[in-house]
Amino acid sequence: MDSGSQRPGPVSEGDPGPSIVTPSSPPATPSRYESQKRRDWTTFLQYLKNHKPPLSLSRCSGAHAIEFLKYLDQFGKTKVHVAACPYFGHQQPPSPCACPLKQAWGSLDALIGRLRAAYEENGGRPESNPFAVRAVRLYLREVRESQAKARGRPYEKKKRKRPTTVTTVRVDVASSRQNEGDGCNIGDPSYVAEAVPP
Repeated sequence: MDSGSQRPGPVSEGDPGPSIVTPSSPPATPSRYESQKRRDWTTFLQYLKNHKPPLSLSRCSGAHAIEFLKYLDQFGKTKVHVAACPYFGHQQPPSPCACPLKQAWGSLDALIGRLRAAYEENGGRPESNPFAVRAVRLYLREVRESQAKARGRPYEKKKRKRPTTVTTVRVDVASSRQNEGDGCNIGDPSYVAEAVPP
């Protein structure tokens, strides 16, 4: 008998037996939102590091969050007409102008939402979150209104459609035959209205 092909002996009580190696599943790829949130957080931390003087996260306030949003305007792609521009308030200007490009309100609003979440996920306390303060909300509201005015697009909040309620009427056939010719009497107990939930 070949020494390399020996049968395994009986398993003793202390022996756990052969170990089974299962390949570990690859880590789940983060969603687009999670990836973007991570990039935004890294960008904000880099901004704090490059700040003059450098800022620590613990000393960051709502004013610094607004300062960061203004800093990002230099990378914006949305044309926002100044009040002196002849195209101020025009939705589709006929020719180009020298007005600045800025970050669109919607982009800033989404960015603040991601940074607010990232701050708390990275150990920040909700009550000291610089992205959740009233000053930041007011700044975003001002940006929204000024951009809507400058671009001639009044901001209108989308109205949520309410589901319609359907009412059915169940008629007692025997009673309706007795009352034939009398017309429809809603007060009659034989007519029962039921509201169907949406």
